[in-house]
Amino acid sequence: MNASRIEQPADLDVVRTSYDRVADKYVEMNLGDITTYPWLRTAIDGFAAAVHGLGPVLDVGCGPGAVTAYLAERGLDVSGVDLSARMIDHARRLHPNQRFAVASATELDLADSSLGGILGWWSLFNLPRHILPLVLKSFARALVPGGHLIIGTHRGDGEIERTEAYGGVPVRWTTHLWQPDQLWALLAAAGLHPVAELRLPESVAGVPSLVLVAQRPTTEQAPA
Repeated sequence: MNASRIEQPADLDVVRTSYDRVADKYVEMNLGDITTYPWLRTAIDGFAAAVHGLGPVLDVGCGPGAVTAYLAERGLDVSGVDLSARMIDHARRLHPNQRFAVASATELDLADSSLGGILGWWSLFNLPRHILPLVLKSFARALVPGGHLIIGTHRGDGEIERTEAYGGVPVRWTTHLWQPDQLWALLAAAGLHPVAELRLPESVAGVPSLVLVAQRPTTEQAPA
């Protein structure tokens, strides 16, 4: 699927500017360090083991690159992209041996069957509800048969309109909350099969967390 076929969110530039604004504080607070969250680290370790040897891995919405670097340390051929240029500046500074680029999830031009794994690790919740299904379908097509997608997000109903984040930094973005059955339905529509689910009662953002892992089947054609 060509990236031009995915509608760009109306607030894309506003969200990008907000993440540029919070990037320094995010790094200062060390929020991307997966080692401080043992259950989330376990999910990432399982993902790393599942995709090892399947091909390149793409961390979509990588922020300052902590999870990207963590996966590289575990032997994966991984690169990261993020909407925020300031986040990518930090990623390149903190992890100079890794590959990073500026791009949003809706701007990627992913080749079919080109990736062993994809992460949407707390990076897809800003996408409008009518756009997320298109992004997930593009991810599904990009996975090799047997490849895995891991999503971490905020669990709940409705939306949260954020005006500040990470210690009071002014922002403008919408956090779309998702229930597991809603996301599983979108993943199934994209042609992916369920692998694992983790629910946690709270996150740094103060709302419940949700991690889902899905796999492209090994015996079927690329998702439509």
